[in-house]
Amino acid sequence: MDTSERRFDLDWVRVITMLVVFVFHSGMFFVSWPWHLKNDQLSLPIEAFNGFADLWQMPVLFLVSGAATWFSLNSRRAGNFINERMLRLLIPLAFGTLVLVPLQIYFERIFKQQSHGSFFAFYPHFFQGMYSYTGSGNFGWSYLWFLVYLFIITLIAVPIFLFLNRPRGKKLADGLASFASKPGAIFAWFLPMALCLVLLQPLFPYSEKNLVGDMAWFTVYLFCFVFGYLFCTDRRFWDAIERHAFSALALAGITSAALAYLEFSKSMPPIGYSLERSGALALRILCSWCWIVTFLGMARKFLSFSNRFLSYANEAVLPFYVLHHMVIIGVGSYVIRWDIPVLVKYLLIIAVSFTIIMLLYEFVVKRTNVTRFLFGMRMKRRASGAVTTG
Repeated sequence: MDTSERRFDLDWVRVITMLVVFVFHSGMFFVSWPWHLKNDQLSLPIEAFNGFADLWQMPVLFLVSGAATWFSLNSRRAGNFINERMLRLLIPLAFGTLVLVPLQIYFERIFKQQSHGSFFAFYPHFFQGMYSYTGSGNFGWSYLWFLVYLFIITLIAVPIFLFLNRPRGKKLADGLASFASKPGAIFAWFLPMALCLVLLQPLFPYSEKNLVGDMAWFTVYLFCFVFGYLFCTDRRFWDAIERHAFSALALAGITSAALAYLEFSKSMPPIGYSLERSGALALRILCSWCWIVTFLGMARKFLSFSNRFLSYANEAVLPFYVLHHMVIIGVGSYVIRWDIPVLVKYLLIIAVSFTIIMLLYEFVVKRTNVTRFLFGMRMKRRASGAVTTG
């Protein structure tokens, strides 16, 4: 594959998926899963949408990140690439953990009447104890786990990618591409992820994305990242994904219905080494993979173009992610107190939060090199002062 080729379809997938993540977190006030704050009345339709999004949104982001790594590593040395990843991931992580996460925990403590002073009075308490949804500690990276996982996965995967660029690695990639070209073979890629989840989840059963206790899902995300890079080594992978997009959609619908039945009928087998649990986990990963193939295939069919919105949104994705969770919790901590219908609250949280995030991005984050650096954006080039004509 030409490393200079810009994959606009992957840019669209990245932008759209990030918007889904935003809507997903806006709905967390209204679902039964543990989270920071809860509305008095929950919503089954919102929980159904969040369950659907949860199947694929983070795996897609890791896969697209792996694909982006293909283009980056083929235009620079591995050391330079890792240094850039450190700046663009760890700086926003540090800034977010020390500034934005304390703000969202402050909103939570005020709502729960566990704090009554100003944010500055609360701030020293942020470092007291590790945060959990049911505990009293405050410190943690919260939603910024994605940046942590992405950086560590990158460090693990770069040696694999360097191997794939060598003759033996290219031969392996060619064999895998030939296999993927066979009818239906693209669906087999869910198997290693399912196997890892079956083997590791009983050992790491519960996690609030703290890395150490999340090795099962961490391994799934690692596979997605590596697959994203691998698929860019040979266009036959993408041809197979595009060719199977509609059959993947049909299979995704069937497996989603089966998972919904297990969840809503309370028939999901308990965590452990059992045939029933293994089958349920394999079904979940197959369902996730089918949605991934669907979205990637449809994007390649219909979204292989760019426009001004995509150019703007693609640059804004990382700052948007870093800002979104704190803003949603801040806005939601007020909205869920109001005596209005759930749907109105949900739409208000989405509309007001999105407006605030974009105003912060447009008039604060992107304006100076200092703020761009803190949010993982590329620096603006200083004007040289030279005057050109013609």
